[in-house]
Amino acid sequence: MRTYFLLILSVFCISGFSQTSEIVLIPKPQQMEIHNGTFTIDKNTSFYFEPQFEIAGNFFNEFLQKGAGFKLPSKSKKKAQIIIEKDGNQPSEGYFLDISDSKINIKASDASGAFYAIQTLRQLLPTSLERPLSAGEENSTLSVPQLTITDFPKFQYRGMHLDVARHFFDKEFVKKYIANLAMLKMNKFHWHLTEDQGWRIEIKKYPELTSKGAFREETRIGHYEDKPIRYDGKRYGGFYTQEDIKEVIAFAKTQNITIIPEIEMPGHAQAAISAYPELGCTGEQIPVATTWGVFEDIFCPKEETFTFLENVLTEVMDLFPGEYIHIGGDEAPKLRWKNCAHCQQLIKEKNLKNEDGLQSYFIHRIEEFVNSNGKKIIGWDEILEGGLAPNATVMSWRGVEGGIEAAKQHNQVIMTPVSHAYLDYYQSENLDEPTAIGGFLPLKKVYSLNPIPQELSEEEGKYILGAQANLWTEYIPTEKQAEYMVFPRILAMSEVVWSGPSKNFDKDYPDFFSRVEEFMPRLDALNINYANYLYEVEGEIIKKNGKVYYELTTPTKGKEIRYSINDSEEQIYTEPISITENSEINANVYKDDEKLGRGFNEKINYHKGITGNIKINVEPNPAYAAGGKEALINGISGSEKRYGDKEWLGFWGDDLEITIDLGEEMELSSLKTRFFNSPGVWIYAPKELHITCTNTRGEEVYLSKEIKASNKNLIDFKQELKSLKNLKPRYIKLTIPNYGMIPDGLQGAGHRAWTFIDEIVIE
Repeated sequence: MRTYFLLILSVFCISGFSQTSEIVLIPKPQQMEIHNGTFTIDKNTSFYFEPQFEIAGNFFNEFLQKGAGFKLPSKSKKKAQIIIEKDGNQPSEGYFLDISDSKINIKASDASGAFYAIQTLRQLLPTSLERPLSAGEENSTLSVPQLTITDFPKFQYRGMHLDVARHFFDKEFVKKYIANLAMLKMNKFHWHLTEDQGWRIEIKKYPELTSKGAFREETRIGHYEDKPIRYDGKRYGGFYTQEDIKEVIAFAKTQNITIIPEIEMPGHAQAAISAYPELGCTGEQIPVATTWGVFEDIFCPKEETFTFLENVLTEVMDLFPGEYIHIGGDEAPKLRWKNCAHCQQLIKEKNLKNEDGLQSYFIHRIEEFVNSNGKKIIGWDEILEGGLAPNATVMSWRGVEGGIEAAKQHNQVIMTPVSHAYLDYYQSENLDEPTAIGGFLPLKKVYSLNPIPQELSEEEGKYILGAQANLWTEYIPTEKQAEYMVFPRILAMSEVVWSGPSKNFDKDYPDFFSRVEEFMPRLDALNINYANYLYEVEGEIIKKNGKVYYELTTPTKGKEIRYSINDSEEQIYTEPISITENSEINANVYKDDEKLGRGFNEKINYHKGITGNIKINVEPNPAYAAGGKEALINGISGSEKRYGDKEWLGFWGDDLEITIDLGEEMELSSLKTRFFNSPGVWIYAPKELHITCTNTRGEEVYLSKEIKASNKNLIDFKQELKSLKNLKPRYIKLTIPNYGMIPDGLQGAGHRAWTFIDEIVIE
């Protein structure tokens, strides 16, 4: 008899396997029992799998051949020691894995479940098997812990995206990318193949899409906000032949991954129009885009355009066996359509309300064609505008609102909100991070995603298929950087969509993070260039009973933080640090007197607002709300180089009313703040700011000041308060009207501008 104990959704220490080992599984299984002892695998261990589980069986043998130097001999089911068998009682994609001292038994109802059982078994084996054997090396005997796992995915759609149009990645990297997703039990790879900056898939009927549209004459250097604008002067491009595509699809099949190709329409079409100018509304020759952003030239809804797109999609659908074709549908400026006689006539003929209605007509027509070929479309949430195509699946990216609307209409939804799923955002506030598009998305926030919004009923929630993380590559030119942005954040997404969203974040996240730390050697063995923030110090202002403290934390267990404040001697951190004056804190993480990771530095401005309370009439956008409203009066200023840290708050199109209660009447001299200003990414400083100062008796003074337009990225605002004379305010209200609609001809035309505000310093 073997004794066992039950552990559910946790990190598992193994008795009898290794006194120092832990079972590290990502994503975590739904249920696991650990038993005493191990099972040994060597070249004589016999193997049986039913024919329908060939992908799983072949994967395991090839994994062993690469890392251990042997494959397992086949035996009958009765004689085999490792068995993969069919069990109709197992849920779709789920499996039962039992490892005893004499046998490994896997049960699954489908090929996916068997494959995922093997991925779990893979993670139970030594990480050394992930790298090919060198000459003379061998792993003749392998041990795995005795255990029982019952497991299945929470969501049927578990996706990861890669944009190869802004920057091109060859087929071998794409295959590696897919293989890494398979390890984490992801099942969908969204391959973004066309853009303004390059068309990446060979279409035999239209050869100039790749001979011309796959190459741009040069590429913008630095960030979109950088001034002056610079280019590298180097021709850039590349594309996949249809044979390349077939090779990648065949490989994805061995990894149990379905590829979803994306062919953008009607927007993000400049590369296609550069190759075939007749597809645009003007008919003029335009270049493949050499910079980033959203461009006015989009597909014109003429019959020849629809013929072109149907021919393109026919070749795409013939190549890709999956049920979905992604047709984009996002960020399609309507200026060309507004000024196009054909488009305006079509709006009248079809009795459409406006250009949004014309986009809806465009998407409906493409959907009918795709459906007639036995496929379904996915589109970004802009396809909701003007009326949603009846059978379309919505990929909700601008937030969760589009997904909520679509689910309530009983359309299927994939959640991929910028706030939690855009891995091209910064993952650390360190200033030496590689250039990213903006935003701040640490590992913790990815892990906090719940794909089913609470606004949906249980029945409506069934229309949420799952979630996906996205990697847009404007600022990601190399394979190493792509991996750096994806790992380890994809580990968090994989757990959300397989294991399910956390029900107790304060407990679950530390457990997950400890497994991430133990998972890193496997990533090393796989030669994955991951971002390592395991040993960073994190700091936060906390307030208790009108007093201010600074709390230091580090996410990994068993470490020590040492700090100094205002050049004092370094000391061990044991409790939050009292802050009563302007302060500078330096800190580091140690283990056994060895300094780990990078040093930490924070400057705190102890101004008169820091002990106050703050209210804002609207919540900041979830993508730019990491610090919450307290970030505006915590004494810490945001980065001068980027708006994507936790100190900047971003609001999309909102008029702001910010009220600060100082707690008591105070004599004040000035109020300062600053705004980010970057029209290229839709961020505009406001045109004016109004301040109302009120004392406890209700007496008030109103001040108003114009904010002059500027080309600078940072717009400083300062209002002298000495003119308040005898009024000592307790309450300060800032009224900040949004800049308004972005004019035609500029990036984001027709949309309301973003407002980004930093610390409000009251002196």
